[in-house]
Amino acid sequence: MAELIIENEQNKIDVTKALTDLIKAVCEEVMAEEECGFDAQISVTLTDDERIRNLNREHRGIDRATDVLSFPMLSFDGDEADARYDYDGDAVLLGDIVISLERAAAQAEEYNHSMRRETAFLTAHSMLHLLGYDHIDSEGDRIMRKKQDKVLTALNITRKRLTGET
Repeated sequence: MAELIIENEQNKIDVTKALTDLIKAVCEEVMAEEECGFDAQISVTLTDDERIRNLNREHRGIDRATDVLSFPMLSFDGDEADARYDYDGDAVLLGDIVISLERAAAQAEEYNHSMRRETAFLTAHSMLHLLGYDHIDSEGDRIMRKKQDKVLTALNITRKRLTGET
């Protein structure tokens, strides 16, 4: 089970209960799909382009806004998570997710799908990073895309176009 700590640090996009419930459902579905045998604590910060740009510059040396950043607390060696987990009570501190809702809204419009779908995709993507996946090469990208699609399909979140086309 995932315990989420969600903080809203922006005022451009309304953060509803439906949005926070969606983020939680995606986190839990990723953990279920990945057969995580532990409870996890995940911090999710909802921000805007300016703040995520600052984080991206500070942590990755890239001076531009991005849609999502992941900060895993577990270290990975190959396919295995480091056995030295950090715990908060009974939960593994999985890591931090930072989503620019401003960027998510722009991308939803650009790709002509819902903000719900874009937020779910970014959450699934970031959760996979917290669990040690990466897309630095084409094989890693293929694996992540397949896993993201599986999670979104399980939650019945499709890529339907806003015009009703598929």
